[in-house]
Amino acid sequence: MLSGEEKNSPNPMEQIAQFSKEGYSCLKEGRLKDAAENFRKILELDPDNNYALVGLGEVEKKRGDYNAAIRQYQACLERHPDNKYALIGVADCYRSLKLYQKSIDIWEQYLQQDDYDITVLTRIADAYRKVRDFDRSKEIYEKVLEIDAENSYALNGLGHLHFDFKAYPEAVGYWKRMLGRDERNIKVLTSLGNCYRKLKDYSSGLPYFQQAHDLETDNFYALFGIADCYRGLNMHQESLEAWQQILKFDSENKVIMTRVGDAYRSLGELDQAEDYYHRALNIEYDSYAVIGLALINKARGKYPEAIESFTGLLVQNSKNHRLVLEMADCHIKMGNKPRAVEALTRYLRLGGKNTRVSELLERLKRNDPDLGASA
Repeated sequence: MLSGEEKNSPNPMEQIAQFSKEGYSCLKEGRLKDAAENFRKILELDPDNNYALVGLGEVEKKRGDYNAAIRQYQACLERHPDNKYALIGVADCYRSLKLYQKSIDIWEQYLQQDDYDITVLTRIADAYRKVRDFDRSKEIYEKVLEIDAENSYALNGLGHLHFDFKAYPEAVGYWKRMLGRDERNIKVLTSLGNCYRKLKDYSSGLPYFQQAHDLETDNFYALFGIADCYRGLNMHQESLEAWQQILKFDSENKVIMTRVGDAYRSLGELDQAEDYYHRALNIEYDSYAVIGLALINKARGKYPEAIESFTGLLVQNSKNHRLVLEMADCHIKMGNKPRAVEALTRYLRLGGKNTRVSELLERLKRNDPDLGASA
């Protein structure tokens, strides 16, 4: 017969179940120290317990210590090679560490057990996208769509995949399918707008950015897209207003300050433009602000100052055709065509290739009487 003490002693299996329940509850609540303590109590009773080993991996992953988490998951896999939660945990950690190929290797190992797990399939397709394996990534995303024809993760992934590889019309198709399911998805709206921006179809992109802005009035990407589309449509006043809206909540953004300067310059308000270019440069050097100031000097007829700026900029970027064309135009306006020829020739000699540069050089060499004052 059992003694009274033996009758009242807790059952190890019941203890393990209770510790496991408490551990995962603490993990869910973010009480990581308590969660780890419960998992360690399990391992004192059962050193090979897969729930505890995975649980400790989850604790470290939530702490952001991915290498420590990998060690815990691998400790589980040494004892339980097919544990899917440990495999998923290791792969997720490698992904967080941007070790995408290692992540892929683990996902592929997992797919040998279950190649219809949509969550895993989308993650491995994402990883192949990160390593720029277009064909394999597309193949796996499409497998997901065979299982779930309107899976939002796969549609979004295919949108990003085609966008990354500059297949913008195809990306539009996938994101429009997503928008059909959720017309208030701001990320999809701005992604569609960006596709049209890349295609320089600004009039088609603008409505998507405006819809996103209607949903979230201070969304940076929506306002940036609106401003840039107006810029592309040469609607500089509207562009200026959108750039200025961004500055209301991002007042130290030098890129936006430079864009404000560009808008004022396009509107012929040179003093305002100059002020914003200087504001941008007071934050940090910005080559576009320097270009803007050079163009202002050129517009004001201060050609030597403009040439000095363009010369310095070409030292940094010798193959920028716009800079050499602007500089050559300054020389032409000063009546110094040989210097213009010299600048254009140097550009080509250094490996630059641009039709407008070559055409202008030929016209200068044959002393084309129809050569206008502007390059």
